[in-house]
Amino acid sequence: MKRCHIMAMLLCSIITLTVPIACSVSYKFNGASIDYTKTKTIQINDFPIRASYVWGPMQSIFNNRLKDIYASQTRLIQVKRNGDLKVEGEITQYQQRNKSVSADGYSAQTELSMTVNVRFTNNAKHDEDFERTFTATASYETTQSLNSVQEELVTQMCKDICDQIFNATVANW
Repeated sequence: MKRCHIMAMLLCSIITLTVPIACSVSYKFNGASIDYTKTKTIQINDFPIRASYVWGPMQSIFNNRLKDIYASQTRLIQVKRNGDLKVEGEITQYQQRNKSVSADGYSAQTELSMTVNVRFTNNAKHDEDFERTFTATASYETTQSLNSVQEELVTQMCKDICDQIFNATVANW
């Protein structure tokens, strides 16, 4: 009798574990929900810098981060052309401005900002297509030089913008 009960529990456990695997829609803790039966590929074009103020490494940091987030958090295959999804655009702005002033009238903090224009195409559901801008900012104390903090701040802003793009394209947020 106990053996039958154990076998029944084992069979229920196996069924419970295999049924979700057979589903075609993937839900991840990162928020991505992609129907992999309809959407298998993604085309991510390199984003050129179109801003008047430029820091050279920013373009490769951004492009690598954007491709990495889709590679690590989805099962989409990245292709050079004709992707089921297409992400393209340009880095349109990179600037710094005074954020706060000290009691003696000098700048105490500087804020960097980065803006990226994105065009997204979903060839399976064109009602999800969009063009919009995404912006991120980061601040540093003016006692520091921009050269000493620029790589760290640009890397953080690229991460923030890529997360925003990912959420807007495949997480449907």
